[in-house]
Amino acid sequence: MGKTIIISNRLPVQLQISNGSITAVPSVGGLATGMKSVHKGGDSLWIGWSGLTDEEIPNELAKDIDKALAAHGAAKVNLSDKEVEGFYYGFSNRTIWPLFHYFLEYSEFELESWNTYKTVNQKFADAILEHADNDDTIWVHDYQLMLVPQMVREKRLDISIGFFLHIPFPSFEIFRTLPWRKEILEGLLGADLIGFHIYDYERHFLSSVRRLLGLEVSFNEIYLENRVIKVDSFPMGIDYKKFHDAAKVHEKTDSNQQSELQQRLNQHKKNDPEAKFLLSIDRLDYSKGIAKRLNAFEYFLNKYPQYKEKVRLVILAVPSRSNVPQYQLLKKEVDELVGRINGKFSTVSWTPIWYFYRSMPFENLIDLYTSSDIAWLTPLRDGMNLVAKEYIATRTHKTGVLILSEMAGSANEMNEALLINPNNFEQIADALNEAINMPIEEQKARNEVLQRRLERYNVEKWANSFMNSLQAQKNREAYNISKKLTDSLLAPILKKFEKAQKRLLFLDYDGTLAGFHVDPKKASPDEDLYKLLDELSQQKNMELFLVSGRDKDTFEDWFLHKKYNMIAEHGVWISRKGEKFR
Repeated sequence: MGKTIIISNRLPVQLQISNGSITAVPSVGGLATGMKSVHKGGDSLWIGWSGLTDEEIPNELAKDIDKALAAHGAAKVNLSDKEVEGFYYGFSNRTIWPLFHYFLEYSEFELESWNTYKTVNQKFADAILEHADNDDTIWVHDYQLMLVPQMVREKRLDISIGFFLHIPFPSFEIFRTLPWRKEILEGLLGADLIGFHIYDYERHFLSSVRRLLGLEVSFNEIYLENRVIKVDSFPMGIDYKKFHDAAKVHEKTDSNQQSELQQRLNQHKKNDPEAKFLLSIDRLDYSKGIAKRLNAFEYFLNKYPQYKEKVRLVILAVPSRSNVPQYQLLKKEVDELVGRINGKFSTVSWTPIWYFYRSMPFENLIDLYTSSDIAWLTPLRDGMNLVAKEYIATRTHKTGVLILSEMAGSANEMNEALLINPNNFEQIADALNEAINMPIEEQKARNEVLQRRLERYNVEKWANSFMNSLQAQKNREAYNISKKLTDSLLAPILKKFEKAQKRLLFLDYDGTLAGFHVDPKKASPDEDLYKLLDELSQQKNMELFLVSGRDKDTFEDWFLHKKYNMIAEHGVWISRKGEKFR
């Protein structure tokens, strides 16, 4: 068993240059935390961009950086300013990110950024090939690196490759608008296992593969000429123990040792014990629906005026991609909305919205999670949304209410939350009213179920589940290769076939009788194939069936006049000897 190589856009460490020396500090984040068990659990290497461009790294420190990263089991991919601009800020975040989150109007289709994306993906693939042995396991992460699996596969046919997409995969109608849609799909199909957060994303991907590439798809498997690719869903969890234990420690902290933020929260509770804190934490991203949430909050205050001075919305908007124009416009819009709503409803003693535009350390996140009565998270699209899970994990007394958008991937696992449509202000206002008045017993009943589920399927379980599935898929492939029909196996089968009194022969069409093609005309039978099938069907005591996933109309055009038995669309339709499909 070889080593595990993890590949992501960013490394799990941050480099800091100070006084001519380099320090590597471990990152605190979902992926870095999630991969800890895989990265630290055995022989492994993490490959990614260091966060510093070629222009930012002094020549005399280049070797020191490599040593600092090696101490953390990491190796860097070198990127220039131009490559980061075109690959990351360009194609990844001005094309793929908005498109995959259904913001088609924000997507930019620029050939130059696409070419840079290809160039950088090749750099990552080359880095893998430099470090990988044939018995290693490769795990590639996320939308920035969707071409990498096939680039590696072209050089290492037998190596084990997994890919996980951390954002939604859009419906076929959205995905088909991408000019380089086939190249993206073909890049992903270099993997043995392709993972998504939820089944909906998996279903969209399989639909695009079938309709754009014309490949045979059966349930959650894609059939290539020499390989079978498995596609599955693996909902990402959190480090439940970390958040739950931190909340317990927080409860025992003396008031004089609490943070300034916690003391401010405490004062608010002291002034009005019946007042409720509503918590909203997101990156400042148009997919998170922050502007709509603010408008919905205004709608709520107008519909339920009795809650004026009785609720406070705490918004933490973490800065993100501030050099991308759409994010600059969003920041302006959110600032203006907060100012307008506070100006409209504020009193001498009450400001309805506390707005923080900055990152917060872990300790302050715990302050917010444990002090908030309601977590209100309404993304317009979100691959998962781990904040919802983190909030529930910190509720040590099992009180608190989660209001969650049904557009978040985590909604599939969190039916005990109050699920809402983020575009329905009426429903949101009613959900806020329900949350404010929810009995303690009901809060505890809902959260107890959620906590048990989150504790059981934590982030370590997610990572291990993916790795085990990848290993099982590779083992299955090795088993199938070992069972190929050799001459020694074929001889006794032919002997038995010749002696049989009755013979039933099922022949798969695509990939067996004809090659895989997107265009049905290119896969149509020729005279040689008709002749072969005629000879087989006319043999004594022979019952012949042609089997395919193709549509019945195509099969009727090709074979109905020949009066073969046919099964089309994976068993949905059957035709017996010249009869119409039924």
